[in-house]
Amino acid sequence: MRRSAALLCGAAVVAGSLTAVPADASTPRPAAAVRAAGIHWKKCGADAQPALQCGSVTAPLDYRRPGGRQITLAVSRVRHTARAFQGPLLVNPGGPGGSGLSLAAFVASSLPRAVASQYDVIGFDPRGVGASRPALDCAPGYFGPVRPDSLPSTPALERANLTRARSFAAACGRKYAKLLPYVDTVSAAADMDAIRRALGAPKVSYLGYSYGTYLGAVYAKLFPQRVRRLVLDSVVDPAGVWYDDNLRQDYAFDDRQRALMAWIAANDSTYRLGGDPAEVAAEWYAMRAALARKPAGGKVGASELEDTFIPGGYYNGYWPSLARAFASYAHGGNTGPLLTAYAALGALGASGDNGYSVYTSVQCRDARWPRDWKRWRADEWAAYSKAPFMVWNNAWYNAPCAFWPTAAARPVNVANGELPPVLLFQATDDAATPYEGAVTAHRLLARSSLVVEQGGANHGVTLSGNSCLDRYLFDYLRHGTVPRGRLGTADAVCPKLPDPEPESAKAAAAEPSSGASRGALLHGLMGFRG
Repeated sequence: MRRSAALLCGAAVVAGSLTAVPADASTPRPAAAVRAAGIHWKKCGADAQPALQCGSVTAPLDYRRPGGRQITLAVSRVRHTARAFQGPLLVNPGGPGGSGLSLAAFVASSLPRAVASQYDVIGFDPRGVGASRPALDCAPGYFGPVRPDSLPSTPALERANLTRARSFAAACGRKYAKLLPYVDTVSAAADMDAIRRALGAPKVSYLGYSYGTYLGAVYAKLFPQRVRRLVLDSVVDPAGVWYDDNLRQDYAFDDRQRALMAWIAANDSTYRLGGDPAEVAAEWYAMRAALARKPAGGKVGASELEDTFIPGGYYNGYWPSLARAFASYAHGGNTGPLLTAYAALGALGASGDNGYSVYTSVQCRDARWPRDWKRWRADEWAAYSKAPFMVWNNAWYNAPCAFWPTAAARPVNVANGELPPVLLFQATDDAATPYEGAVTAHRLLARSSLVVEQGGANHGVTLSGNSCLDRYLFDYLRHGTVPRGRLGTADAVCPKLPDPEPESAKAAAAEPSSGASRGALLHGLMGFRG
């Protein structure tokens, strides 16, 4: 489940086929139709981010009616310090529903000084998110434990999960009927251009992760003349938005769960769960069955166990703590480490409720989803027969779209031959955005270059410790250069980072380190289901 990092700035700011951009309520009007205003910046960073400033931008709810109801977009900034100024660099962590305010400080501190000093790094909370107003929260506590088992092994369990999905969609419709038609990717892209105008910049550069890659591609389609540089990391397949993309995730996350089981087996001297990955997997599913009968601490049932382990498919830095929680439960039923892992990785608070409300609002509005539950049931059981780990958990996460109260638009055809060189990054074994999606985007973006992390599986690969990947990013942001290789699909290939080592007993007992790795910091900001 999506876990949102604490905001640094909140208090300071009081699938179907591809088509052309749809001419409906979410289509933005030309920039001249919307009045631009400057941003009043205030210092808002904590001691660790003394340069961070926050402000807000006013934008129309409906860009076809620029004089109508207005919304407020929360923005953050780390200012340039060099004489050579390359303009704003907007950053987005994904989602949809992810807050980008804190990401600005992370990116500015992760780039080399020679690069970061040339940009105003701009974070923002997309419409409906976090410190932007209004912020959505359709059903507070919707993911509170213990939920029904995600696996609909009986008609009663299927009915219980369907009732939850219908009720969430209905709650969103009751609370936000006048907002939902305008909570979508096209409107969010138009908001980015409103931010550009408020900054007084003729062009912007952009770094987007995960869903942020689709948002960036849509922005570039709508406003190609406003793009200076465009970086897309862990690329959404624009041809699968969104039902088909989620089905592909099910198979890819099952592969990552099996990779975790193999890693645990390879470290059997630490975890003592067996040296055969199949044996370890059988033990994990036995744990799942036991928790379905008796949730750990009254909080972690079968569904919450999946919530806790799904993040391991996004980032293998979580594997040691997940393996420790698994082993502790398997050897004598010690639930302490499992409850700790759930609190850190699986549980949702108010920011998570907000993120999920925006996630569903955007995905259900962006594209058509099947309205006949028989289609979902057939597709999910077919996937489950081959890839059981996440299928039904993911299905129920997205199931409100089967009952969504707002009519769906059509996906944007992001094919684009009007852009300057674009830089894409992708790990070959990424589960959240499988590799084929990056290949599709590379083909559709005419002047793009694709840098591949061969054998890598983490989601979000730049600024997370791989110096080979980062070198291409730094050169592009500083000089505008991209690789043009003769490597088949890829223009450049980097080796993956090594898998993590098991935790020592001392490290397992210690409090989390303040000197967390760049990868851990980035993935904390990206959250999950991104």
